[in-house]
Amino acid sequence: MPLRITPASFSGIKKNKSSRSRASPFASHARTKPSARGSSLGKEAVGDLDDDAAFLSDSLEPLSDKGPWREPTTTVTSIEGVLQAMRHVNESMFDELPAARTGMNSTRIAEVLNMRRSLPPMVSVAHIHTVLQAPTQVEREIVSLLRAGQLRRLIVPGRGNDAAGLGDCLILADDLNALVRDSGDLEQRLKDRFTHVLAQLTNTSAIPAMAFSPDDSMALVRAGFLVTASSLCKGSLSVASLPGLPPAVLGQGADETKTSQPRAPTFFLSLPNTGPYLRLLNAGRSHLLTLLKKSKYHEAPLTLLRDRWDGAVETDRTFSLAKRARGEFSGVLPGRTKKWKQFYGMGFQWILEHALGAGLVELFDTGSVGPAVRCL
Repeated sequence: MPLRITPASFSGIKKNKSSRSRASPFASHARTKPSARGSSLGKEAVGDLDDDAAFLSDSLEPLSDKGPWREPTTTVTSIEGVLQAMRHVNESMFDELPAARTGMNSTRIAEVLNMRRSLPPMVSVAHIHTVLQAPTQVEREIVSLLRAGQLRRLIVPGRGNDAAGLGDCLILADDLNALVRDSGDLEQRLKDRFTHVLAQLTNTSAIPAMAFSPDDSMALVRAGFLVTASSLCKGSLSVASLPGLPPAVLGQGADETKTSQPRAPTFFLSLPNTGPYLRLLNAGRSHLLTLLKKSKYHEAPLTLLRDRWDGAVETDRTFSLAKRARGEFSGVLPGRTKKWKQFYGMGFQWILEHALGAGLVELFDTGSVGPAVRCL
């Protein structure tokens, strides 16, 4: 039997088996993880942004307001007059397709380009007011251009007639004539007749039905150049309520029609694909307001709102290229963002200008981080 002799056996030292370790003075305090507080504050950070940017936007106090932002909203400073403003709005509605790594195949790219080409070259009056920032002068010039026959005004029934409505739009007379000329659904005879009637009616968008035969009227409605007034009024409009109608517009038998049918039906000028254009515009500004309302106080710096609209896409900056080379996340491809999937590349500056003119948002100076946008 082996001997197990230790110094404790000879010294008479015995180990107290019932002794316990001394309790820590901090044992009664609840334990928390270091990231618990940060995660609770960052619950409202949503979207395609970095967590830090969303946290700074949603967790702090309201942005300081130093007054309205006085600088022009558009980056083009050489715009003079309504005609130049309209061409600028038409040309800046969509951003250019990315040169590489779009995230869209050739079929989707063709769909985007075809959708852009199909939209009519019309501009909302609210957008013109934002670009020129001279309401009284703009309205006077619009009336002058309408009387001169250089502009056409479109009133879309049921889309609202106030500043925030979508029913008050303008189109250049040359662009309208080009649409009529290039239409494949109308005969040449009807094209000439329709252009002649439009030349006589420079001060109104209402067109009496007796200006065309029933077959011609239905052909123009199917082609998208006329819309009935049934959604605007219960029955029809009186010819007497349409001032300035020359006898040549009313055609033969107009006098008899007035006496026998004092309340003749009326059409309103329209454009092909007006419905898709207005739906796209309405969806775009609704999405802009949704991005603003993600912030706690329904306001955000302009740069942050732009990043939200673009969807945190990849960039060609040095740090993004380095991240991509290391296989790290450097942003999503444009084709996977709502800007390109739903809005066909609609530009942030364009939709912001329209929302400002419609009175949906306002720009104000923060004094520290530049301009900011607030819901109204």
